[in-house]
Amino acid sequence: MSQSMNVKAESLQYGFLAGAKRIEEKKDYINELNVFPVPDGDTGTNMTLTITAAAKEVANIKEPTFANVTKAMSTGSLRGARGNSGVILSQLIRGFCKELENKEAVVIEDIAAAFNRAVATAYKAVMKPKEGTILTVAKGLADKATELSRSNKNLLEFSADVLAYGREVLNQTPEMLPVLKEAGVVDSGGEGLMTILEGAFDALTGKVTYDFSNGFDTGSVENRTAPDASGLKLTNSVGIDRKEIDTSHIKYGYCTEFIIMIEKEYNKEIEQEFQSYLESIGDSLVVVSDDEIVKVHVHTNHPGLAFERGLTYGSLTSMKVDNMREEHREKVIMEAEKMAAIQAQEREDEKKADTKEPVSGKRKEYGFISVSVGEGMNDIFRDLGVDYLIEGGQTMNPSTEDMLNAINKVNANTVYILPNNKNIILAANQAQSLTEDKEIVVVPSKTAPQGVAALIGFDSAKSSKDNLAAMEEEMTNVKTGQVTYAVRDTSIDGKEINAGDIMGIDDEGIKAVSTDLLTSAKELLAQMVDEDAELISIYYGADVKEEDAKEFAEYVEDTYDSCDVELNYGGQPIYYYILSVE
Repeated sequence: MSQSMNVKAESLQYGFLAGAKRIEEKKDYINELNVFPVPDGDTGTNMTLTITAAAKEVANIKEPTFANVTKAMSTGSLRGARGNSGVILSQLIRGFCKELENKEAVVIEDIAAAFNRAVATAYKAVMKPKEGTILTVAKGLADKATELSRSNKNLLEFSADVLAYGREVLNQTPEMLPVLKEAGVVDSGGEGLMTILEGAFDALTGKVTYDFSNGFDTGSVENRTAPDASGLKLTNSVGIDRKEIDTSHIKYGYCTEFIIMIEKEYNKEIEQEFQSYLESIGDSLVVVSDDEIVKVHVHTNHPGLAFERGLTYGSLTSMKVDNMREEHREKVIMEAEKMAAIQAQEREDEKKADTKEPVSGKRKEYGFISVSVGEGMNDIFRDLGVDYLIEGGQTMNPSTEDMLNAINKVNANTVYILPNNKNIILAANQAQSLTEDKEIVVVPSKTAPQGVAALIGFDSAKSSKDNLAAMEEEMTNVKTGQVTYAVRDTSIDGKEINAGDIMGIDDEGIKAVSTDLLTSAKELLAQMVDEDAELISIYYGADVKEEDAKEFAEYVEDTYDSCDVELNYGGQPIYYYILSVE
């Protein structure tokens, strides 16, 4: 590997933003890969929200260095992490950035080392790593990067081969996890990781181009085929070098945009001729068309010629011409002022980050935070002494940042967090690791009924360690079932499921499938109740009428007459019933 072939900080910034944009575009597809066909905010959504939190910070950096870009990538993703997949992604980013943060330029060996550090960091964060997941794909990428770093491949070949191998590993995940094979999908988290990396690669090689000059939210695909090789090839440096672009030596001085209202024949052949003509008088060309209009963007020294050719196909509207040379002169003057303001704001933000928002009143010994969704569930947790409720759950996993904000609001020496969802526990653990001025105890409740049981088991006379043990013990006595609908056709746990079917799901998996709500609820409960059962709690959701819930409760009382039965309004969305057996 030639040491002259290196990656600049600008390329890391641009590639990261492009990867974030790619997964944003494909999040719905990634959600569809989830094995359980429940209507949740799932892997694609969680990974997108996680990386987007970082991308917004990264996009605001005007003078990128490895130090400031990696810091924004790491801290932004850590605080924005949602769900298990988002937390694991944030840990991969954290490890990757830690390896590169002090670099001036990066070569292949550094990239391989960063991949390996990313994997080590992510595996460490997961208590029970499971193969056939995003971790396996990340490890495959790291292993291949290490192997190829000792070869004579150039940066383009190295990157392409590492990504190709990552896809191979991803395609093998169904062989590692039988549940994936039965559902006929690859691991969704691994797909998300590959989507991000491939999005970065496509942008840095010029396959797609983006404009993030106005921030990440407005970054959009400009062209799906690169107009030329200007700065976008993986050769001696990767990506766009802004110092080279932002010079006064602008070949084409006018940014020209307009829309053609098609009035004459306009087909693919004509469009190609039109594009060829525009390329002959300019560059940075984008031509997008549908049946009625053609949108044109071109940099040229002769805007009138572009307009005249456009008029041969129809009338023009939304015409706009900007003098880029004049804009450049103004930008040079404004840039210094802007940088001064940004640096001042960064200093102010750092001060705020180091200073916790004061909470009024005397600090108490302990407090509680619970994740909850639904008016009724919220009231139940408040009645059990919860100080702060984080709205969320299976339909929208709260972020690490949400957890940190909640911790800051609870004025207590020891704060207990009840995630009440297995996909939120890692984010809570991450918030715990980022908190220094309070003792944070994460009670690993995977469901709302477990959270209720844990709170009932709390004893103010015990230490935090003893309380955690007691609360965990209480949770082991709780079985939880949930009744919801399927959002797609699939096969899982030996059951054929069609979109719209009603599913009964317990702690182990899908136990009942029917086209009827009551049938699935009854069948699920029948598999949950055993001879040791003493209490059955029913929490009915926002989409269940009270009279229907009472009718179901009467059935439960009659059928399981040795058990006490409690009916509660949960008000939760998505899940018709949440059932608890103790």
